[in-house]
Formats: sequence, structure tokens, C-alpha cells
Amino acid sequence: MNGLAIGFDFEPLLELLAMAALVGAVPLLAWQWRHRGDTAARRLRALTVLATFLTFDLILIGALTRLTDSGLGCPDWPGCYGSASPIGAKAEILAAQTAMPTGPVTHGKAWMEMLHRYMAGGVGFLLVVLAGLSWWVWWRGRRTGEATPSPWWATLSLAWVLVQGLFGAWTVTMKLFPAIVTLHLLLALGLLMLLAWQAESYAPKPLRWPAGLRRAVLAFTGLAIAQVALGGWVSTNYAVLACQDFPTCQGQWLPPTDFQHGFTLWRELGRGAHGDWLPFEALTAIHLAHRAGAMVVFAALLALAWALWRQDGQSGPGGQGAGGEGRRWARRLLAVGGWQLASGLSNVVLGWPLVAALAHTGGAAALLLMCAILLARLRAGRSSTVIEPAAQRAGLLTMGSK
Repeated sequence: MNGLAIGFDFEPLLELLAMAALVGAVPLLAWQWRHRGDTAARRLRALTVLATFLTFDLILIGALTRLTDSGLGCPDWPGCYGSASPIGAKAEILAAQTAMPTGPVTHGKAWMEMLHRYMAGGVGFLLVVLAGLSWWVWWRGRRTGEATPSPWWATLSLAWVLVQGLFGAWTVTMKLFPAIVTLHLLLALGLLMLLAWQAESYAPKPLRWPAGLRRAVLAFTGLAIAQVALGGWVSTNYAVLACQDFPTCQGQWLPPTDFQHGFTLWRELGRGAHGDWLPFEALTAIHLAHRAGAMVVFAALLALAWALWRQDGQSGPGGQGAGGEGRRWARRLLAVGGWQLASGLSNVVLGWPLVAALAHTGGAAALLLMCAILLARLRAGRSSTVIEPAAQRAGLLTMGSK
């Protein structure tokens, strides 16, 4: 017998891939029908926007899976007790649920976990199609001498989602290891940003703002990513309820904390670096670090929004005039910032309700999505003195001639 087949049953994987193709085929057929008469670039952009939208939804479904403690609803991978769905694993799930009625495996949690996997597979299927279509358009452009979108963006997105799937498998097989779960979340958000940038490359809307303002947007994006990573660490360690009051924590301004154990990254869930139980002071440290980071990011958001608002009132090539792009982006940032502030406070003072937790995750994803779009448009507008497509100036198009 072939050694590669020993110890691994490929049947659930093949069944899961078939389910992923089925899930992805539904939006793909809708895209095909709606954009059947469009140019190649418009079709690629529409498919990328569709993948971006579904990736955003996938992030929320992943958050719902984590928040309902469904991450181990099917404790194996890729199937559920060796089956492609909880239907085939009914007996095993019933036995686990009978032994531990409030444990990690129940019928509801199993379906929640598999729904997440089906949705992830559907996104992956769309990215396979997007990569294949991108290379076909590029190959056709080489024969006709036309300028075509670079296929490497779609290829990078496909490689990214494959790595994301690997971390999804490790999330299950390593029993919700906090560092793996946090990286799984960050990779999902990174894919969202990458797809947004890719969509912008097909139909650039250049923003010609001063270099200082571009650097400010880039710096804010870095701060936002760091804060989202902290938020992921809070969630994966279940440290939200370590402080249930605001602005104090546990009725104190400086409660006991243990940053050493709290930020030991490579450890099991609920355990310290040496395998002992994680002290409550470590959870407090994690929570307070995220709270402090939120104040820094919110202050930076206000400063950036003010700079964008003032940008429209300035004269010169960077000024857009009253009611221009600067003020529109300022309003968007302020709206998301207010959303995050309200949902974050609700998580603390209302005891981590599911709606508020989902809203907070969605707000973080929306903020990073906006940052990616803004950075893509700023990059497209860096060179604005020649009359040629901004995407070509940014190196996003390849000429078809040999």
C-alpha cells in the first residue's frame, strides 16, 4: 500500500472539496450572468469584489464560531468524525454530547464549525477561479498585445488562502492553541486587505495627497493592525471578562497584572508557559493592554480624520476643495471609530454579549478594509503628472507584447 495513504483518509477531504465547489458555484454563476458582457478587467474586478465581500462574511462566521465555543464542534479535520457533514457523524456527536452536555461537541456546535469550513472552502474555490481567469486573460493579452491586469495579485491571494486553510486545520488539531487561532484571524484579515487592494488595481481611483499624509495613513494602518492583533489575543484567551467595568478594571485603576504569563505566546489555551494554569492576573494584563492600545489607536484616528478634513480646505495639487475626498474619508473613519468604541464598551459593561462581540469584529475588519482601499488609491495617485492608467504606473498592468 502506498505509504502516503497510510494514516490519512482522503475521502472526507474530497467530499469537503466538492462541498466547497458547490458553495462557491452559487455566487460564481450569479457573477457570470451579471457580468457576461463586460470587459475582462471589469469581470476580474467584479469577481474580486465578490470574493472580498464573502471573505468579510467568512470573518464574521469565524468570529461566531469562536464566540459560541464551536471551534471544536468537530474535533477532527477536514471532516466531522470522518464524515463530510454532522449528518454522517450523528452517533459520535450524540455520544460526545451525552458524556458532556455543555462540552465542546454538540450538534449545534458541529454544524456551526462545518458551516465555517464550507464557507471557507467556497471562498477558496472562488480564488482558484479568479487565479485561473487572471492567467487566461494575461495569456490572451500576450497574443493580442493588449495591456492586461497582472495575474500575480490573484496568484498571491490563492497562495494566501491556502496558508489560511492550513492554519484553520491547525486551529482544530492543536485544540484552539491561542497563537494559532490569533494568526488564523490575522491571516483572514490580511486576505481581506489583499483582495481589496487587488480590486482597486483593476479600476484605480487615484488620491493625490501630500507625502506626509500618505505616511500618516500608512502609520495608522500599522497601529490598527497591531491593535487588531491585541484584540485577537484577548478573544482567543477569553480575557474580555477580566474587566467588567469602565474606565476602571475590577474597581481599581491598576489591578494586579501578570504580563509575563499573559504574553507568553507559545502555550496551550488556559495554560502558562510551564503547563500550569494561567493566572487570572495574566488575563487582566491582556485585557488592559488591549484597552490601552484602543486609546492610542482612537487618538490616532481622530488626528488622521482631522488631517484629512483640513486637507480639503487647502489649496494646491493636494487640496480637493470643500466636500472632497478628504472629508468623505474622515467621516468614514470617524463612523467606524465610533462603532468600535460603542461595541467595545458594550462588550465590557454588558458582559460580552454575542451581538456586541460580532459588531466589534466586524468593525475591526471594516477599518482594515478601509485602510487597504485608501492605501491603494494613494499609491495609484503618487505619480499624477503623466496621462496613463494609474494601475500601469503602479506596476499593476503588464504589457501583452513580447
